[in-house]
Amino acid sequence: MMQHFRTPTPVSGLFRKRDFQILPGTYGSLLNSTKPPPSIASAIANGNLTQAPNGTYYSGLTGVNLERDRTLTRALSIAVLCLMVLVLGVRFWQVRTGRLRQIFCLTATTSQQNYWSYDRNAWWPWLKKHIIYAPLGKVRHNREWQLSKAHNYGTTPGRVHTAILVTYIILNLVFCLYLEYDHEIPKILAELRGRSGMLSVFNMIALVLLATRNNPLIWFLEISFDTFNLFHRWLGRLIILEALAHVLAWYGAISIAKPPGGSNQAVADKPFLQYGVLGMTAFGIILVQSFSPIRHAFYEIFLHLHQFLAFIAILGIYLHLDVADLPALPYARAVCVIWAIERLARILRLVYLNFTFKNGVTTVVIEALPGQAVRLTFQLPRHIEVRPGSHSYVYIPRFSWHMSHPFSVAWVPSDSEPSTGMEGARYSVHPGNNIELATLPLSRPASPDSLESQSLAKEPRWMKRAKPPTSLSFVVAARSGFTRTLYDAASSRPYGTLECSGLIEGPYAGHDSLGSYGTVIMFAGGAGITHHLIQARFLLASAAANTVATRKIVLVWTVRDAEQFAWVASWMNEILAVPGRKEMLKILLYVTRGKNADYKHKNGRLISYAGRCSPGDILDRELRDRVGATMVSVCGPGAFADEVRKAVRERVDWGCLDMDEESFTW
Repeated sequence: MMQHFRTPTPVSGLFRKRDFQILPGTYGSLLNSTKPPPSIASAIANGNLTQAPNGTYYSGLTGVNLERDRTLTRALSIAVLCLMVLVLGVRFWQVRTGRLRQIFCLTATTSQQNYWSYDRNAWWPWLKKHIIYAPLGKVRHNREWQLSKAHNYGTTPGRVHTAILVTYIILNLVFCLYLEYDHEIPKILAELRGRSGMLSVFNMIALVLLATRNNPLIWFLEISFDTFNLFHRWLGRLIILEALAHVLAWYGAISIAKPPGGSNQAVADKPFLQYGVLGMTAFGIILVQSFSPIRHAFYEIFLHLHQFLAFIAILGIYLHLDVADLPALPYARAVCVIWAIERLARILRLVYLNFTFKNGVTTVVIEALPGQAVRLTFQLPRHIEVRPGSHSYVYIPRFSWHMSHPFSVAWVPSDSEPSTGMEGARYSVHPGNNIELATLPLSRPASPDSLESQSLAKEPRWMKRAKPPTSLSFVVAARSGFTRTLYDAASSRPYGTLECSGLIEGPYAGHDSLGSYGTVIMFAGGAGITHHLIQARFLLASAAANTVATRKIVLVWTVRDAEQFAWVASWMNEILAVPGRKEMLKILLYVTRGKNADYKHKNGRLISYAGRCSPGDILDRELRDRVGATMVSVCGPGAFADEVRKAVRERVDWGCLDMDEESFTW
């Protein structure tokens, strides 16, 4: 059916309804790939066409206020950018303060670091106590909600996380409901359909970015992946609800315009709608299976299904927009580009780390340990640098096919760490032509100014090539699923060890520098000790070279049984052999199920207790003779981490006291 219209007469920049004369029938809509004439499209976009032919507010852009949609989407973009600028500003101030403190304290005595042991304003400790480090309630943050051991209901966001999430959700809700309510119901539904669909696709850009392991915001803002993963989960729920509003608005409009069954017939006739139904169906299944009890009870299945459904949802939505060339199509293209680039980056990283022509491929030795744990030692075919506090994703195809699992890197050879700041080097050749680097400490800088001009001798390029391939070790507590399978497989072998092929992806993170703090107190629960071992060794070696401010380290490790000490015994012996350890490092061991675990080393620097650890009592003792600024780092079970957080918040106004928590919540 042809359409006839005469040139509209502008009135105060608007088109009048009487300027359009549309004969019966529907104008060429986006559904049949014929776009309306420019004048009609402009009127529709500006919201000035108040009556559609035959009431077709359920098709194409009829009744959709594109101009307002674009304006609100830009406003949402500005809100996100403002949040990023705010976070970046705070992080820049923290990093800058830490760097200045570290440079000053390199030449400072213990007493001269007292200047940095107190905050110079009252508002920053208040913010840390009540906002930044505060849980949503009183104490519970990473302690999981459980009705039973088999049913886990997830964790609770902190106050700062909750504030960001609530603000963003309210913005989306207000933008979705900012409609022209003086029009007829079908047109209101059409405007809601366009608005909710546009916002849903726009938010998918952030959704995919937050889920990526190579997210540039992680190192740019120095925020952990776990925090971004929290926002990913809640943003995903918001997107699905907006997509559901989009579908319901379409269904409401078509139900008014057509007799019963009209919606089913429309879907059957239009591939455009079929692709939309495909994407919405995938979204619906994701929403159901991502509920915390289901996700935790069947995590391996959830992970496989979630990734597959996410791909189907992105594909369905892209085709839904592409067939009709809808305005949200550029956002969908951005989603696809981000997803493809990140996947390609992960594949390239895997290939680079695990395959070489000279040394072959990566292998892994799986060793069963006392206390229901396994040690994974990956031998890479090349040399890499691993920063303290890093984690990696491990692939063992024999037990988990293509799936990966994140674990903290427990140990690497010292030559795979970042430089601790040595100016000289002597080399010794060992049997097998292995060249080992033995370093000499830096001379003490005369002043911070002389430190900047001090030249550090770099290793010759040929020496860097001569470094042996890196091995990475992990200690993993055997629980269920993948970790239990590894433990059972290794335990069934004659010597409790098993060797097979494996892959490493990473290392990631490692951006939290502790070198600007005069005092570092590390709390570890169970396998959480793996996060602190390399940190402790690196700080001790760097302190001997006068390249960090750290002068006091307290390592607190709580375990259930004394046999769990065997997990890291050999590595702990290496730490105890580092020069200067006696003056700097104190190790406190707590055995919660031990009756005869009390032990004290003759120099008093290694003490073992029977019973539970009290973070508050430890901080009370150690903060009395702290050196400079203090960092409290914790890695362990959620309940233990919450106890440490509570103790820090209660004492944060005692002085310059910061906190860092390493966790993998899912």
